[in-house]
Amino acid sequence: MSDSTLPTTAGALGRRRRLLVLAICCASAFVVVMDISIVNVALPAIRGDLHTSVSGLQWTVDAYTLVLAGFLVLAGSTADRVGRRRVFLVGLAAFGLGSLLCGLAPGIGWLIAARALQAAGGTMLNPVAMAIVADTFPEPGERARAIGVFGSVTGLSLALGPILGGALVDGLGWRSIFWINMPVVAAAIVCTALFVPESRAARPRRFDPVGQTLVVLLLAGVVYTIIESRGSGWPSPVAIGPLAVAALSAAGLLAYEPRRADPLLEPRLFRSVPFGSAIVMALLALCGFGAFLFVTTQYLQDVRGMSAFTAGLCLLPVGALVVALSPFTGRMVGARGPRPPLVIAGAALALGGGASLWLGPDTPLPAVLAIYLLFGVFLGTVNPPITNTAVSGMPRSMAGAASSLASAGRQTGTTLGVAISGTIVGSSLSQGGTAFTDAEHGVWWLVLGLGIGVLLLGILSTGRWALSTADRAASLFEDVDRGSRTPARPVVRRGART
Repeated sequence: MSDSTLPTTAGALGRRRRLLVLAICCASAFVVVMDISIVNVALPAIRGDLHTSVSGLQWTVDAYTLVLAGFLVLAGSTADRVGRRRVFLVGLAAFGLGSLLCGLAPGIGWLIAARALQAAGGTMLNPVAMAIVADTFPEPGERARAIGVFGSVTGLSLALGPILGGALVDGLGWRSIFWINMPVVAAAIVCTALFVPESRAARPRRFDPVGQTLVVLLLAGVVYTIIESRGSGWPSPVAIGPLAVAALSAAGLLAYEPRRADPLLEPRLFRSVPFGSAIVMALLALCGFGAFLFVTTQYLQDVRGMSAFTAGLCLLPVGALVVALSPFTGRMVGARGPRPPLVIAGAALALGGGASLWLGPDTPLPAVLAIYLLFGVFLGTVNPPITNTAVSGMPRSMAGAASSLASAGRQTGTTLGVAISGTIVGSSLSQGGTAFTDAEHGVWWLVLGLGIGVLLLGILSTGRWALSTADRAASLFEDVDRGSRTPARPVVRRGART
């Protein structure tokens, strides 16, 4: 991911400039990830101002995360090929323009389209920023610390989005949550042009247009079916048609990708149980958190009658625990492997979902905040071990692809969490009160099951047998490191646990 062919990068930079590059990348990641969660607290205001339906609110969130999930891998490989700084600058410009158009949107259709443009820019920021950080810090110890800071910033931005969003919605209106991105983007563009050196991968992966098209059709088909089937009924052409497209796209990926030298979705990676489990855990975990955010911000405002700012403050325990636990989790992964934090994260998510079944219009606020602490423990402990599990035992040549697919799994999970939870609560959003709390029980049962899934996969993916499959999968890519296209003979190595 970080091998550079340009002599002006990485090790030639002084410490101050390397830290400045890290700050630029963290700032871009902060606004991109924050825009996943910041919009949730503004949904009631958007619904009232633009007179939109529940599906319109779902698409406001999912248009963003769906584009992120569908194009993350493409953006990363394109940056490796044509230049990371160049793609990063284009991404900043697109994200800034999308943010401006979101703030000016006259209707829900315009807002959804602008959110998609925002996300198109975002796909060129987070994976590329990670590659720039890895290239800027070539020494392994410094690189690990820099990536830890980068990961902590992205986790913190996801948790703090509703708090900042609530303050902006109450003070300046919902459009301000998008305009706040403009000064950050403008400063990042100037600083990137001045201080971030250009870099490319030594062996960039080739473009896979067929695979990219099939991935987008698969994700869009599934999400469209979930969101729109509630209004059109089941079965109906609106529900069955997109689902059929998704099924055909999945079959096409399974048939086509193994035949390519540089596939978008490298099938050989999935021979590693830790890698495959990490993708599924990323999907399950962020599906649970996406559902939690979508339902919770509306429960606090529509059922309990809180202002947007007060609702955001109620999510402060989540953000505080992310800040407190992220560094500790990174050290735990380094010292004891990914299993302990994965077990903690899965258990916390399951307990949070189970405890939320008791929430009602009159539940004492301290009890509500105590339940939200469980979701904070979950978010503070889940991301580092998933990334570690995804790249466990992988050679350097495939680390970028593995981490990009894990990120895509997170975005896909968030997208599905919003789509499924919105479909479950449905029309009860407009009724509020006990009608909403009764409907959201289905969401909390879902979250409980997702937490159990993360816990079980965390145990399965970190055992001795699973690690041996990672060794065998990694041996298939040793030819890539040597510059050959002929698969190497499998070599099983011991002690791959990180």
